Amino acid sequence: MSSVQSILRLGVDVGGTNTDAVLLDLSEGSRRGQVLASAKHLTTADVTLGIQNAIDSVLTHAQSKSNIQALCIGTTHFVNALVERDPRRLDRVAVIRLCGPFTHGTPPFVGFPYELRDLLEGPHFLLSGGLQIDGSEIASVVLTQVESACDEIKRQGIHAVVVSSVFAPIDFEIQQEETVAAIVRKRVPGMDVVCSKDVAAIGLLERENASILNAALLRYAKRTVIGFGKAAQALELQCPVFITSNDGTLLSCAQAARLPIRTFSSGPTNSMRGAAFLASLESGISKQSALVVDIGGTTTDIGMLLPNGFPRQAAAHHEFCGVLLNFSMPHVTSIGLGGGSIIREDPVTKKVTVGPDSVGLRITSESLAFGGSTLTATDVVVAAGRASNIGDESLVSKIGQSVIEGAQSAIKKMLQDYLDVMKTSSQDVPVYLVGGGSILAPDILAGISRVHRFPHFEVANAVGAAIAQISGIIDSFEDTSTTPIIQVRADVEARAIAQAIASGADPHRVAIVESEVIPIAYTSGRCRFYVKAAGDWSGVASPSWTEVDDPLRLEASTGETASRPQMVASAAASAVVAPVMRSASDILEYKPRIEGREWLLSEVDLEWIADGCYVLGCGGGGSPLHSFLQLRELVRSGETVRVIDFSSVPSNAVVGWGGGMGSPEVSSERLLGNEYQEASVELWSLIGLAKPEALCALEIGGANGMINMILGSTKYSDIPCVDGDFMGRAYPTWHQTTTNVYDVGGKGAKMLPSVISSGHGSIMIMTKAKRDIDVDSSLRAACVEMGTYVGLASRPLEADYVDIAMIKNTVSLSWRIGRAIALARKQSSLSRIGTIIVDAVGGSNSAKVLFMGKITDVRRRVYKGHTIGEVVITALAVDDDVDDDPHCPMERFTGKLTIPFKNENLYAEHTADDAKTTMVATVPDLIAVLDAQNGSALGTPDYKYGLRVLVVGITAAPQWTSTERGIALGGPGGFGFTHIPYKPLGKYTQPRSVIEEYACNS
Repeated sequence: MSSVQSILRLGVDVGGTNTDAVLLDLSEGSRRGQVLASAKHLTTADVTLGIQNAIDSVLTHAQSKSNIQALCIGTTHFVNALVERDPRRLDRVAVIRLCGPFTHGTPPFVGFPYELRDLLEGPHFLLSGGLQIDGSEIASVVLTQVESACDEIKRQGIHAVVVSSVFAPIDFEIQQEETVAAIVRKRVPGMDVVCSKDVAAIGLLERENASILNAALLRYAKRTVIGFGKAAQALELQCPVFITSNDGTLLSCAQAARLPIRTFSSGPTNSMRGAAFLASLESGISKQSALVVDIGGTTTDIGMLLPNGFPRQAAAHHEFCGVLLNFSMPHVTSIGLGGGSIIREDPVTKKVTVGPDSVGLRITSESLAFGGSTLTATDVVVAAGRASNIGDESLVSKIGQSVIEGAQSAIKKMLQDYLDVMKTSSQDVPVYLVGGGSILAPDILAGISRVHRFPHFEVANAVGAAIAQISGIIDSFEDTSTTPIIQVRADVEARAIAQAIASGADPHRVAIVESEVIPIAYTSGRCRFYVKAAGDWSGVASPSWTEVDDPLRLEASTGETASRPQMVASAAASAVVAPVMRSASDILEYKPRIEGREWLLSEVDLEWIADGCYVLGCGGGGSPLHSFLQLRELVRSGETVRVIDFSSVPSNAVVGWGGGMGSPEVSSERLLGNEYQEASVELWSLIGLAKPEALCALEIGGANGMINMILGSTKYSDIPCVDGDFMGRAYPTWHQTTTNVYDVGGKGAKMLPSVISSGHGSIMIMTKAKRDIDVDSSLRAACVEMGTYVGLASRPLEADYVDIAMIKNTVSLSWRIGRAIALARKQSSLSRIGTIIVDAVGGSNSAKVLFMGKITDVRRRVYKGHTIGEVVITALAVDDDVDDDPHCPMERFTGKLTIPFKNENLYAEHTADDAKTTMVATVPDLIAVLDAQNGSALGTPDYKYGLRVLVVGITAAPQWTSTERGIALGGPGGFGFTHIPYKPLGKYTQPRSVIEEYACNS
């Protein structure tokens, strides 16, 4: 009987301290998954040499190198190049964006921090092209525009180009990005070109940012993967070399050279995938959700493992090196807990603290157990008798029992708190411990069903690299108007499986690991589908792996990439530099620029206003981020944005107002063009007005709180914005404005005529309505036909009417809230952020902290274009408040708070421990939910289980509360809750004008 040939896999993971390697037997039969050998070596300055040393240590256990099917490497090479801002490993990048008339206010690099922008920014070109959400073209690609851009890119000596197109991820037929990439390669031979759709998903700016970082690394990536190949050759390995990606799947060297960004965070992913694999080898453990805790020398990484064996992915948007991105990354929380964490005991209170500082790599020379003088977490574990094989127990014998117990209690509490945040429900889940520092973790943790330590847990990251799979991902918008969603979903899943097989997955071992259907607000008949398939490698090379083989071979033959071109000053270098708020004193000493009675907004002002607007959005209104970035770019380029008090508006003046209407899915991809400006100019022309004397925000809450500042800037209309708005918050519909509250006719006369503009050629005018509610519903229906996002300008209002209807000084209010949040962050007083905000908005008579706790349940759905649902927040136990300040203790809460929402939060109902319910706040009063970890506002789409939050209530302005019509439109009855009476939270306090406060000091 012939013996079955062994199938062996080498896995390597490069960490900051150690480079781990394993030799894994993946042969069919009882031995499948056996770890034949493992090794740890210190990560060397030449990381490739460290990889070679680690592999060499385990190769002696291979009967024959010919049995090794693949070498799979998890590397930190590329992420480190960006973290270190290393100009030797990074290139400047040119960007060709296909967008037609949209997105011009938020050009490429707009969200990059100064130093990284200055390092990477090349020329950018905003050209004809882009798609609408339905897949139709905004405009066609114009060959001559692209060729002209290529000539300028070549002239500047750029080696990398990003091509990004509006809605590129759904462009399967026209293929605008691919068309332009081919033109660039033909016009500038040898150019590295990145298509944004190959890098990330929906969200233009974030996808483009990721593509820029990827392009900046391309030449260094080629050189690096060539080095990996040479390391394998030096060890006489004949197998393919793979690089592990962010999502636990494999990239060929050619693919990694083309998409190095996909290796970011592959380390935590490998740990989680390795933990899942080791768990599968244990009897009695079925596929299940589990928390993976990877404890190292300095930090602990915690991630959630899904039943499919893959890590839960991070939120759609996340930050890296100060740059907002949206490509696939594992959701990982890192805390300052490791074997080298320094232990301290307060001499007065005797409270024992752990970290966050650490001796790190110096643990073998500085910790007590190794003859040093610093008390570390490892010393405590050794002293407790839980690690007899580490160091010298006699050297820690003098550690007091109170310190040992206090440190162990602190470690346990740290882990329990952060594990609970990472859970997706209140149900107990198991924990898989991995990493060399996992001896720190206790065997029993609250909320955890069981703590597991599997054999080879210390090299789980290398195991994860060895067993990584091949994937296929489809992220697209699909037509569901004629075919049932379940059938469309099945079709998309079949495409994902086919893509995985084409990339090299075994057809018999491929399966769907993620499948999500996401409704699109304000749109029927279309849904977004995200599907991921994955399977074991078939052992046969995919044709796609050789896509960039030729450049790899060319550079391998020369042994080096071309020299980096001379740096050319970027736009960021010549921008107006804003004052940097490095400390609390900087914030306290900052004074807004007031000239006469006009407030000239700075970058700092804009940032604080944006943060405040999102708080005042009460969960809705959309993020002001893109509006803020556009305004910041205007200010940096020398334009002026002005705000005035209403007292400066002439009595015979008219005031323009309006904003954006439509789907957040569209506005995140097809960033603002001139749709609001076009709608406004069209309306002014219609009524014979050159331009209004002032502009006013439709709503201060969310993105519309800042859109009039763009229109009013000196670049566009040069009109000051009044310090106020017509909601004092955010509401989901156009008729829920204070202008309509005082228009008792009920036909929307103060809103009409209204004009909406698509931003690329279509404009519609509405002059009459039977009922005020018909204005919103009619215009919203037209909005869908015009691209699902429009600019909407409503009838300019006479100053005397504005005086009655407008809620005054809300720009100042948003500024004060944003300033309070910034100050709390700098003062490390986030435990008091609720109180600080209450003080900023008028004090305890008009606002209060309604509740503090953690989100334990969220339910949401889309109905008639609005996100409807509720969030449940449960009070924390007394010992769960991680950041409580003993000198200024927080208010304690019990029971739970339930907040239903329709885009915005509608009411807050408290349920006591004895089940008694109390209504603590309702609309029109403001109910804002904030992230207790950083003070940031949370929109209703951001609500998720485990988040520590605080809820702040603010009394609504009298424009809403002083009349029956105001309560009917904006109160509980306006949302169908006719059984809930409105009871004011407190007494309204008008915010103090920033202009009034600082004018005399300017």
